[in-house]
Formats: sequence, structure tokens, C-alpha cells
Amino acid sequence: MNQETSFTGERVLLGSTSTVGPATIYVRDGKVVRIVNEYLPQGATFDAGPRLLMAGVVDSHVHINQPGRTQWEGVVTASRAAASGGVTTIIDMPLNCIPSTVTVDAYEQKRESFADGMWVDVGTWGGVVPGNADSLVPMLAEGARGFKCFLCDSGVDEFPPVDEAQLREAMTELKRASGMLMFHAEMETGATVNKADDPTDYTTFLNSRPPAMEVKAIDLVVKMCREFATVPCHIVHLSAADALPAIRAAKAEGLPLTVETCFHYLTISAEEVPTSSTEYKCCPPIRGQSNRDLLWEAVLDGTIDFVVSDHSPCTPDLKLHPCCGGKIAHGATEGDFVSAWGGIASVGIGLPLLWTEGRRRGLSLQDVTRLICERTAKHAGLSDRKGRIAVGLDADFVVWDPEEDNCIDAEKLHFRNKLTPYHERSCKGLVYQTIVRGSTAYDLSLVGEGSDLEKAFSYQPCGQWIDSPIYRSDN
Repeated sequence: MNQETSFTGERVLLGSTSTVGPATIYVRDGKVVRIVNEYLPQGATFDAGPRLLMAGVVDSHVHINQPGRTQWEGVVTASRAAASGGVTTIIDMPLNCIPSTVTVDAYEQKRESFADGMWVDVGTWGGVVPGNADSLVPMLAEGARGFKCFLCDSGVDEFPPVDEAQLREAMTELKRASGMLMFHAEMETGATVNKADDPTDYTTFLNSRPPAMEVKAIDLVVKMCREFATVPCHIVHLSAADALPAIRAAKAEGLPLTVETCFHYLTISAEEVPTSSTEYKCCPPIRGQSNRDLLWEAVLDGTIDFVVSDHSPCTPDLKLHPCCGGKIAHGATEGDFVSAWGGIASVGIGLPLLWTEGRRRGLSLQDVTRLICERTAKHAGLSDRKGRIAVGLDADFVVWDPEEDNCIDAEKLHFRNKLTPYHERSCKGLVYQTIVRGSTAYDLSLVGEGSDLEKAFSYQPCGQWIDSPIYRSDN
């Protein structure tokens, strides 16, 4: 049995229903074994001092793209980027990797490929595509956290969308095991790109993905959720506030429906997207300021359950962007929003982004831990292990200063392709240490002025593959 270690601080937040105060947390074998509500620095393994110590962030929507597209990302760079931002657990999406995670064999290939190195704990969602209904329950048994499907073109050929009949087939299987189904909730409405409009103008792309696409899809999600009332349903990356009335009505009805939005929908408005800046493109799109305000209202009143990154990077050439060595293909237009890959790179920078924008709107530190730790852990079936600091749970912590100025510098970010809309964005909040099951994965204090940022990471990866049974609780 490993020796007991202790983590102490003057300002510790155990969970969303706790107050910030002194505490010392004792850890053995990667688990919290006891907590004392006192600051006890003498003899402590780690002393956070006046910095805030709270549960590690759980980002339940990340595209790692491994195996198959590691030129876009990869588990080493994605997990290091996560650790640098206080994220102790990431759950990978089933697409953009090759093969897509839609069979047990593909699940096993992903798990084996991630042996490259995980600096934080990593799990994966499976996918629902036409014809794979028989693979769903076996994938759950292997450790998949649930499943994602598309109701429109996904952007990659190997992950086609499903129609209503195929949804019904998949949900019939998931009903056997109460497996969760997540929806990329956009459906075609006939909206198209006006070819007379400038493709480097963001509004040209924005007008081609109207809110009606999300509203139509979410109406179908609610219908299916009502029909399969024992299958938890989830809407990923909600962008359109026009869909909020239908979501509120479904929740009032008692349907098992949850909803997430993303850091970018809460921190960026369409009006501020520069011409040709395709690093801002994602699907569904970033919408206007009035829409953003309504999303914030839904976050604060609980209609939107939690917030994730939806980190979805690619190489600069696919973004039709010349930065970072990107080369524009012959015949392509630099900065073409219509043709560029859709996805925003942001894993590991969500904590200061959410805190900076949220505190202006009344968000508390308790709200932060609820939105990006507790509820994301619950969503991934991990609330018996992660999301809070409590006896019996994993010793996953982030130590950060919520008041420290932090200007995001793309060159200092740790994901593979550093094209992000957050370059040079000023925030409040800087992460100093990230602890994964009692081991320090990231320690900014080890980096001297002007020295190599890689020194902040542990020499050996601290993360593990997550295949524990899914835990569901009403709490």
C-alpha cells in the first residue's frame, strides 16, 4: 500500500455546495481518504498556500483524433494541453479518428493507441452510425461512456448521419442497458450559401447555418426522448437560443434530457469575428451577441447543464489559414469560411475563459465547479470517482489563482495545432498545478523565466484509460 500524502491550502473548494475555506486532504492509492477543515502546511506533501485548490476539471467533449489523424491532434498533446489548464479528465469523441469508434474492435484500437501517453485520465464515447446498432451494448460493456450521433453531415465520410428509423433501431438497443445517446443537433432546412456573397465574410457562413437547423433537430430529439423515456438523451454544443423554449418544455415534462454548450458560444459573438479568420469557424456556428446573452441566462438558470470545450482542431491548411506553416491548396481561397474545416481548438483554456466572462454575469466559483467539474463527471458516468473532492473519490485537483491576469499566447499552448481564436485574449485566472489521482501532472512553478514550458509536465504520464462501469445518480 502506498504511503499517505497530504494536500493543504488556505482556500479549498470541495464542491459546488461548499464554501471556500482552509482544508487538508489526505490521499492514499490515488483516492481521498480523509479531509480536515484546517490549513496544515507543516509536513504537507503539497501546500497550495493562498491559491485556490478545487476538483480537477472534467472536459467531456474533446476530439483527440487518434488513431488515424494525429497530424490534427493526438493523445500526448491533447492530454498535456488539458493538464496545463487544470483538466484532469477528458472524454474523447468517436469521430475524426480512423477508424471511428463505432465497433468493439475500433474501441480497442483506440485504447491501445492511447498507450502512447496520457497525462490525464481519458475515456471515450462510442458512435451511432447506420447499421451498427448491434455493436452498442457490447461497446458499453467494454467501457464506452455512451454514444454520439449526427443528424446532418458530420464532415468526415467514415461517420455518416442517421435518420429517424436508424435512431429508433439504435435506441431500442440502448434501452436494454440505459445507454446514453448524444445528438449533434442540426438538420437540413434548405438553407444554402449565397454564392454571390463573399466567402471570407463570416456572415456568409453564418447565414448558411441558421438557428432553424438546431430547432428542427432538437424537436426530433425531444420526440425520440419521449418515445424512449429510459434512454438518457443529450444535446451537444447548443448554439441557438431559439431552441431553449423546446428544451425547457422537455425538462419541465420530466424527460431525461441534458444539454451542454461550449466556451466559445459563451465568450465570442458573431459581431467580433474578423474577416478571413477561420479559426472562429465551428458547427453549429458562433451566433450574435443577443443569442450569447440568452445562452448565459440558460446557463445561470440551469436549463443548460454544463459547459465543455468541444476541442476540435485540424491542420492550418484545412482551415485555409496561412499561420503555423499552413499552405493554401491551389485554387482555394485563403480565409474561406464556407470551405474551411469547422472546429475550435481550446482544450485546457476553458477555466479562465468561463471564469472571466462568467464573473461579470454573477457566476460564482461554486458555479464553475458545478458546470465544468461535477456535472461533466456525472454526464460521463464518473460522479462516483470525479468532479468533487470527497472521501472515496479520485484525488484530482487543480490549483489556480482566479485573480491573476492571464493573456493567452498561442505559442505557449500545448495542443498540436495552435490556431485558436483565443490568441492574445486577456483573462483572469492562471493554473499553477494539476494533480491526477494524487500525482502532479503539471507544475508551472518548475518553469523559470524564459525556460522550456515542457519542464512543467511530469516526466512520466499520470493518466489512465477509463473503462470503469458507468455510474448514474439522480443527485
